[in-house]
Amino acid sequence: MWIYEKKLQFPVKITRPDARMAKIMIEQYGGCDGEWGAAQRYLSQRYSMVTPEAKATLNDIATEELGHAEIMGTIVRQLMQGLTKDQIIEGGLEAYYVNHGFGVYPCSAAGVPFSAAAFQSKGDPITDLYENMAAEQKARSTYEYLIDLAEDPDVLAPLRFLREREVVHFQRFGEALEIARDHLNQKHWFFQNK
Repeated sequence: MWIYEKKLQFPVKITRPDARMAKIMIEQYGGCDGEWGAAQRYLSQRYSMVTPEAKATLNDIATEELGHAEIMGTIVRQLMQGLTKDQIIEGGLEAYYVNHGFGVYPCSAAGVPFSAAAFQSKGDPITDLYENMAAEQKARSTYEYLIDLAEDPDVLAPLRFLREREVVHFQRFGEALEIARDHLNQKHWFFQNK
């Protein structure tokens, strides 16, 4: 079903280690609104979509989110490369380091491990598509906050790219919502949320 092209969707070439940024960047890898959760959400929800277009949209965006998780993991790893003991401590990364070394582990910036409890697959296509639109807006907001805290142009460039992709995903989910609504209205399906 998938073909994996062995290159990042957006290049990441960070040359300066930064423990503080690594600590907060992990949020978009494994935090509750991060890329790993988005991919799992959409892959799970695609089964209950009522049109081939909606299923394809969820599948396509889920696949892209896996690529975004790869970008975020690469950012975190490159930010940790070459850190000294003093840099780890000064950047507040010591708890993460004690648990994971320089490995990339899906957790929030606060250190909470990734959990599927952070998202829903309700089985109602309208509910799920609204959740997805909200998820994309939460991810966009998080990228904007990360951009506010970043200074390195090598970090800022992929963050800006990823933020823009969240906007595109929001729009695509809105289109899928309209298609799903039209389909359900034709089937005389009554919404529980009138």
